[in-house]
Amino acid sequence: MTDSMVRLSSREPSQDNDLLLERQLCFALSVASRSVIGAYRPVLEELNLTHPQYLVMLALWEHSPRTVREISDALAMEPATLSPMLKRLEANGLVTRERVVGNERALAVGLTVEGRSLRKRALSVPGTMMEKLGLSREQAEDLNRMMGEVIAAAQGA
Repeated sequence: MTDSMVRLSSREPSQDNDLLLERQLCFALSVASRSVIGAYRPVLEELNLTHPQYLVMLALWEHSPRTVREISDALAMEPATLSPMLKRLEANGLVTRERVVGNERALAVGLTVEGRSLRKRALSVPGTMMEKLGLSREQAEDLNRMMGEVIAAAQGA
């Protein structure tokens, strides 16, 4: 057996292992995403929110009012996906939707009194979720930072 054949055969198992499902970053991220969002479900049900609605409320609790485009950009979500969600939040009395003065095409979304007060009840969600997932605040921040780096790299690819 030649040296190049030995090198090739010693590399093949490692390369073959690269195709194992458990080694795929996309698989791990997909399962983690579904699992974490599933873990949020019972916690958010107490607030009468779905996970996507919770994300919209988080964006509005940071800054309100916001245009649909601003919310879309903040959540990396298509405006068409947001529209039915915003209608439901409005029907639930949490947000208002009004045309932006001077720009008939833009829709501003603001918090109602009830929407603002829901924030107080939602303050327990992050701590509850960290406890549920067995993460310290520092671990959650590190994981969030790493996910941000992965997202930035993937969007730059």
